[in-house]
Amino acid sequence: MTAAYSVREALGPEDREACFAVRREVFVVEQGVPQELEYDTYDATAVHVLAVREDGLPLGTGRLLFGADAVGKTGADVSVGSLGRLAVSEAARGLGVGAALVRGIEDVARERGLTAVDLHAQTHALGFYERLGYEAYGPEFPDADMPHRAMRRSL
Repeated sequence: MTAAYSVREALGPEDREACFAVRREVFVVEQGVPQELEYDTYDATAVHVLAVREDGLPLGTGRLLFGADAVGKTGADVSVGSLGRLAVSEAARGLGVGAALVRGIEDVARERGLTAVDLHAQTHALGFYERLGYEAYGPEFPDADMPHRAMRRSL
């Protein structure tokens, strides 16, 4: 199945709800992450990116934290953004949506003058991010009871 889709910054409450619906499907339902851990105060200030099929069906999402919101996740470097909450609906996996979302988030980071993007990857996803130019650093750590590693890519 090939589907034409676009990736764009989420604007307005309808787009934001589409982002949250994909995250709910992937993290809360599929992976069992408690809803109170999935949604946080950063959702209000993050830049959300949305992948949408031609017919309007949301396929994936991710978010970028920057400035004061990101410093706790990036080693206090304000020139580094924090990519997170990357999720692709089960039906859209294998179509390149995840990579397109990462590139879209990197574009948003560049527009805001950032020099690099950090992320906390579930360890099973390390290869995906490595293929996109991210390098793991530091020890493995638990997040929502799943093993993660920090990764970074210079822009």
